[in-house]
Amino acid sequence: MSRVRILFLTHRFPYPPNQGGKIRPFNMIRHLTQAHEVTVATLVRSQREADAVPELQRQTGCRVLAARVGAVASSARALARVFTATPSSMGYFYSPRLARAIHSALEETAYNLILAHCSSVAPYVTRAATPKILDFGDMDSQKWLAYADSLPAPLSFGYRLEGRKLERAERRLAEEFDLSICTTPAELESLHRLTAPRASDYVPNGVDGDYFKPTAEPYDHDQICFLGRMDYYPNRDAIEWFCAEVLPLARARRPGIKLTIIGSRPPRRIRALARIPGVTVTGSVPDVRPYAQRAALSVAPLRIARGTQNKILESLAMGVPVVSSALAARGVDAVAGEHLLTATQPREYVDCMLRLLENRHEHARFAAAGRARALSHHNWQAAMHKLDELIGQCLQRARSRGRS
Repeated sequence: MSRVRILFLTHRFPYPPNQGGKIRPFNMIRHLTQAHEVTVATLVRSQREADAVPELQRQTGCRVLAARVGAVASSARALARVFTATPSSMGYFYSPRLARAIHSALEETAYNLILAHCSSVAPYVTRAATPKILDFGDMDSQKWLAYADSLPAPLSFGYRLEGRKLERAERRLAEEFDLSICTTPAELESLHRLTAPRASDYVPNGVDGDYFKPTAEPYDHDQICFLGRMDYYPNRDAIEWFCAEVLPLARARRPGIKLTIIGSRPPRRIRALARIPGVTVTGSVPDVRPYAQRAALSVAPLRIARGTQNKILESLAMGVPVVSSALAARGVDAVAGEHLLTATQPREYVDCMLRLLENRHEHARFAAAGRARALSHHNWQAAMHKLDELIGQCLQRARSRGRS
């Protein structure tokens, strides 16, 4: 594929790539700039993000169109759309300033391709005649509907309303864009249940195996850990449930078990879990790796899970065996019982944990198999090679339509 000009839209400023909404677009941008001319259009929500624009440009070689948006303005735009057909989340990620910058860029530059990461920014370019790819990532509508099923009224009503509005928007966008992609086969199935897109496929997430790698330091045979941002509802729900339902049963059989909850922005309810003997809540840390590598295993007991769980990939890559919910494991290309262990009920979690804590051979086997699988099946280079192929096919179809 010859060098092309790409306008890349992303709903979150993709630097530093230290959370789910930033890791995927950052790696896409870094890859695409190796062979193409890339302009990134994005929102920045803090002075820290605004100050990081030059670093993103330095590390990737892209050009950046950034628009600062405040929390009050975003929230007001989201609320204004509650009783309209437009999803509130699309209001939250809308900026008139960014819209003008994108419009000007499309008028001034002959872009060959537009790539929008997540449906929330797709409305900025729906009218553009340029070939367009929409990276849904996860199907946000299904995430909101899952929230609705787990929350009490009246919150459940609001989440269900937003989920239904997003379903309609996702259906329309899939029909308007030339290609739709998702992170996993399961997310792609969700898209196909909504509509038949013009063309579709999935591009998996990867993990940096050089950064997340095993350490030579010994691990604590009674230490377990949980990785994840604590301002994310599924993570809070998971660890509260785990501490209430699983940890007491595990300690009844192995009293020395300790739990470290590693994640930024823990609210008061999560910080309160540190009152449980043996439970540590770290809050934000400069580097999660030393905490995770000291643990004998990592738990991912999510009861709401969409797409790829980076916490699972990172643990596997570090050689830390994983005990995951069956639901969360669906987003990882790994075989339960071979590369990680899965559970649903509290006693199943306990059995899996003790299998790893009490049997060093099993621990070593899952540590090696998990890392090997993460490196072989969640390799950024292979994922981006697939993205290149899909972009080439998309542009070829556009050229064929132009000739006809």
